[in-house]
Amino acid sequence: MTDKRYKDLGQLGAQANTPVSPDAAKLERVKNPNDDPYLIRFTCPEFTSLCPVTNQPDFAHLVIDYVPDKWIVESKSLKLYLTSYRNHGDFHEACTVGIAQRIIKEIKPLWLRIGGYWYPRGGIPIDVFFQHGTRPEGLWVPDQGVAPYRGRG
Repeated sequence: MTDKRYKDLGQLGAQANTPVSPDAAKLERVKNPNDDPYLIRFTCPEFTSLCPVTNQPDFAHLVIDYVPDKWIVESKSLKLYLTSYRNHGDFHEACTVGIAQRIIKEIKPLWLRIGGYWYPRGGIPIDVFFQHGTRPEGLWVPDQGVAPYRGRG
């Protein structure tokens, strides 16, 4: 990496393997390049984790919206962090809220919300929503754009 501002990023621009677990994953951050409040959105339409009881795969469409303060999440490290859930057993609620809490811990955003739109298991889709902080007044926040589950109809 040639830009010295990013010398502490160990995963960006380098070969990086999938972490063995979310706890082992390193979520890296970069100084926020802007002073005005703005929204950053990450969408992960193919999120995968494991059911902690049956060890069967669970699938979700995640939408993470946040307003940074001093730091932003480095996207490759977020991708590796989210991928680490593929071998992690936890319920939908724990995965969704845990991801939000980890981002909050690492970058301390002004505002964050996550929508976890989980695909049905046992005939019941489970959607999990979490919000932290207060959205800055006047900030445009688009709808997350994920339609409610409608089955075959």
